[in-house]
Amino acid sequence: MPRHYHSFTDLPKSLPLFPLTGAVLLPRGQLPLNIFEPRYLEMFDYALQGDRLIGMIQPAEHEDKVVQPRLSQVGCAGKIVSFRETEDNRYLVTLAGICRFRLTGEMQTTTPWRAGYCDFAPFGGDLAQPGDEAFPRERLLAALKTYLNSRDLQADWKSVMTAPGEALVNALAMMCPFGPAEKQALLEAQNFQDRASTLMALLEMGGEPGPTTLN
Repeated sequence: MPRHYHSFTDLPKSLPLFPLTGAVLLPRGQLPLNIFEPRYLEMFDYALQGDRLIGMIQPAEHEDKVVQPRLSQVGCAGKIVSFRETEDNRYLVTLAGICRFRLTGEMQTTTPWRAGYCDFAPFGGDLAQPGDEAFPRERLLAALKTYLNSRDLQADWKSVMTAPGEALVNALAMMCPFGPAEKQALLEAQNFQDRASTLMALLEMGGEPGPTTLN
């Protein structure tokens, strides 16, 4: 397996899957993870011995209601780029997003974790080097400020102001506390411009004041 992926054909046809509600990984984004469940510790051990790739994907139904929830149709392959084991046997891992995939089916395995067949072809453009695409940064910053103020949240504004467009949009899409459906919509956006538009719409809707209750 090559260290860098120039075409979707370089990527494996199947991946171990890490279903996690409310967490999405985007191409060229970085996702920190705190791994503590034994089955996922074993899964990451397996990945570290091979190509270090994991398929991040959201469940399509609540994990508390079924033993093995249905999974969303689209996820993203992530490569383990940093790894640290803690004294209490947790793994602190960072995944770097490589390319999105469409889940075409699950593998029958004897492992405690799930694995799936992944079609990267529909998202082969994820591997292209991003250009310096223009987007309405001022509108995004205004929407972000209102959104954060409405939730008493803080941001590193120096980083926000200087980040390249794709890096900023991806980081906000992954880090803002949107619901699972909104996160999935951001993941499945066709291109950078669509993702930026979706993000701005979510920030603007999230920053609107709620209805006033009269006593």
